[in-house]
Amino acid sequence: MKQSAILFAALLLSAAVATAQDDAAAKPKLTDGTWSTSTTPALKASEFLFNNWSKSGNSQIDLTGTFFGNYKYTHPRFVWDNVADLAYGYAWQDLDNSAEDSLGGLFETRRKSNDKIDLTSAISWNAYRGIGASFTANLKTQFGSGYEYDGIGAAAEATKRQVSHFFAPAYLTTALSFEYKKSDWSVSFSFLTGKTTFVCNDGFIHDGLTYGVIQKDNFNPDDPSTFTFAYFALGSYIRAQYLKKDIIKNLDLYARIELFYDYQKPTNMNWKDIESKDFWSVTEGDGGATTKYNGIESLSQEGFDRMKAMNPLQRFAFETDFDLELKLDYRLSEHIAANFALNMKYDTDFSGMGRYGHWQLYQMAGVQVFFNWKTQQQ
Repeated sequence: MKQSAILFAALLLSAAVATAQDDAAAKPKLTDGTWSTSTTPALKASEFLFNNWSKSGNSQIDLTGTFFGNYKYTHPRFVWDNVADLAYGYAWQDLDNSAEDSLGGLFETRRKSNDKIDLTSAISWNAYRGIGASFTANLKTQFGSGYEYDGIGAAAEATKRQVSHFFAPAYLTTALSFEYKKSDWSVSFSFLTGKTTFVCNDGFIHDGLTYGVIQKDNFNPDDPSTFTFAYFALGSYIRAQYLKKDIIKNLDLYARIELFYDYQKPTNMNWKDIESKDFWSVTEGDGGATTKYNGIESLSQEGFDRMKAMNPLQRFAFETDFDLELKLDYRLSEHIAANFALNMKYDTDFSGMGRYGHWQLYQMAGVQVFFNWKTQQQ
């Protein structure tokens, strides 16, 4: 009887070991995935020359370097996608055609034409027919200094004002999302998104360029120890992305749209205080009296009245950040392409330089020389 029990136990143990081995064999290992990568550095050059031209215009030379890398790891259980989108460029402009040009010669004015660091890493799990979950981390900032100018030529150089720099501002967004993913496009939605804004520059904060980083109650412009350099927002986030090669022959399209709503924004905006004009200060601006509130808004009296009259839905839209990017590349040959890029942003916390307020717009078109180092999936 005892021998039979031992034999029965041995059989059960053997069956359990065999089942575990089968499960281990069926369960994909981390090394079962494959990498597919695409690395595309490019140099874009454009030139415009106007000399005694009846339609007029300003001569310009533009030189921009870009880098776009896509590194994807595809596993039976998940996909890890990494994208690096970098750009930096300068434009030399001939804005002063007079003989008295103090800087001398053509193209006397140099301006930065592009400056972007955009890094994204996302891991996605497919639960059912493209529906799943994802975790995304995205960092946006720039390489060098950005300036606001008043005038042209020597006058512009004498009056320029630095308004941005590396990590001033910078935006780090992390999101745990529900996702619907196909081969060319994806849509993700998150109720739990963290967006941290950094302004790592004492001078900007001293001058009020906080880009939405709310300062402490004891804030003193002359005391850096009272400065706050980062603001963490918790909110909802929607991201849709489309990347399609050859939508028609030789034409590639990349489109991205992001919406972010900060749960704390209604408190920071403090609409009840906005409705009470006592909380606003009136200053004299170029167009007459303007009103300001906590550095969030600067607008005319008409704009102030319109803002006060917003209904709840309009206020919700006003508080929601928006980021749209569109790129078109038409391949003329193996290493030459014509391209168009558009980036449009709306951010309540961005007070703006000039008359566009919270809106930011960047548009570029030109011809570029590029190289593409690509590895296919194994």
